[in-house]
Amino acid sequence: MSTASLEKSRPTRTHWLITLYAGGGEFCDGYILSIIGVALPLLTADYHLDSFDAGVIGSASLVGMFAGGLVFGYVTDRVGRQKVYLFDIAAFILLSAAQFFVTDPWQLTVVRFLMGIAIGADFAIAGTIASEFAPRNSRGPLLVIMVTMWSVGAAVAYVVGWAMLSSGHDDWRWMLASSAIPAVLILLLRFGTPESPRWLLSKGRGQEAEAVLRQMLGPGASLDDLEADTASRTRYGDIFRGAYLRRTVFVSVFWACQLLPIYAITTYEPTILSSFGLADGNDSYLGSVVVQIFFVLGSLSGILVINKGRRTLLLWSFGVSAIPLLGLAALAHPSPAVVIVLFAAFGVACFSSQCLQAIYPSELFPTGVRATANGFATGISRVGAAIGTWGAPVVLDHSTRLAMLLGAVICAIGWGTSYLLAPETSGLTLADASAADTDHRPRGRSRARRDTTSTPPSPAVKEPS
Repeated sequence: MSTASLEKSRPTRTHWLITLYAGGGEFCDGYILSIIGVALPLLTADYHLDSFDAGVIGSASLVGMFAGGLVFGYVTDRVGRQKVYLFDIAAFILLSAAQFFVTDPWQLTVVRFLMGIAIGADFAIAGTIASEFAPRNSRGPLLVIMVTMWSVGAAVAYVVGWAMLSSGHDDWRWMLASSAIPAVLILLLRFGTPESPRWLLSKGRGQEAEAVLRQMLGPGASLDDLEADTASRTRYGDIFRGAYLRRTVFVSVFWACQLLPIYAITTYEPTILSSFGLADGNDSYLGSVVVQIFFVLGSLSGILVINKGRRTLLLWSFGVSAIPLLGLAALAHPSPAVVIVLFAAFGVACFSSQCLQAIYPSELFPTGVRATANGFATGISRVGAAIGTWGAPVVLDHSTRLAMLLGAVICAIGWGTSYLLAPETSGLTLADASAADTDHRPRGRSRARRDTTSTPPSPAVKEPS
């Protein structure tokens, strides 16, 4: 009988379903975090909010994601992927509905904060569970599709918001509560998702892990290629020790640098487009929908190059993203068409590497702390995103061009961090990519250094010095 391997198999129906169900959570995340951008101008007018209060409401979910990522990543490594996978979506439903009934801005702030906790948990689990099921050569493309669902959710949020602008006095309530609808569908689909065989094996539950693999790959499925990836315990402090500290810093910083301009622009996109000359009201929202479509196309474009080089994709993405933002900062009175083109160019360039937010944390850390690292990076990255979202209305009140310049500076910081710290993990198994015993050599001459007295040499992640 031939032996089937999880790392070497071709994607099966189960692989695709797990990826799409994980992507469903990303869709809800993108929808929830973007619909506030459509609702906020209406909410501001209803409650006569100043820019500070509007920024607090806009960033509340991001602060919640900080807490949710820090806590529930670790919880996921302790109790299992499947349980958290269902809990966070159930929370989406209840909290989405609760937004309709708030009577004061502080109440909405609290609800949005709690939603952020659930979203932070989902970010920690979605990339983890999808990567642990994905075969080696298909991991990159599958996670590109998963992460693209965030952009799809954001685009749909703007379409729904635009369509609901004339629904009446409480437009913003219906907009915010509408996120319960996709969350219900995703919860129903996620029921029956199997537990990760890697996690089961790491907890000594080999028979259950083998049963999951046989259900996916047939009776000849083998656990052999998973053994090396599960020799780690779940200890939060491990992601701050040795080689993993460097990786934790890298993932947290590059992720924050990607999200700060994205969330600032996405949350206040209608306001920004209006300040550049697009008419207020429906025209600015329609412009936002057009820009969001390019964000989706940019996210999907990562599938073309993800297996050719994670590091190269990240560097090009940061470098090219800064150019249209600099153009928006430099042009005194650009035409509406130029504004749309520059924002579209930013979206394609920046979103092309969004998949790395799920891929790098999943590949650079072993099974015992994979969700912990994912959650920690999620939390830290949202500090930057929250600062950008809270500070954006203040900066925009002063100068839209200054806001665009600051976005370009953040992209430059992300490029510099990635140039110094980004490793290359393309084509490696999760066990090899997450191995700690890597020799840090100058760029182009990195090679693994293994203890030959314990295990035979195998490829390891190449990290620049």
